Amino acid sequence: MKTPMQELLEWVRATLPMDLDTPQMIEQKIESMLKKEEETEMLRASLMKKVSELNDNKIISLYDDLSEFFNTKER
Repeated sequence: MKTPMQELLEWVRATLPMDLDTPQMIEQKIESMLKKEEETEMLRASLMKKVSELNDNKIISLYDDLSEFFNTKER
């Protein structure tokens, strides 16, 4: 699946006459934005992993707390 920036770059290359300066400048700008898009996606994935790990740790902590509570009640 292509990102919107990849689709735009494809469209520019297919539609605009590349012998002019303006389309080439547009192409270069889109290529630089593709790099930023990739960096942003990597950051998002890293943050989602950290959130997932944090949630897992909270679940484990809650489980431990509940286990301690119920073990205390049985005594």
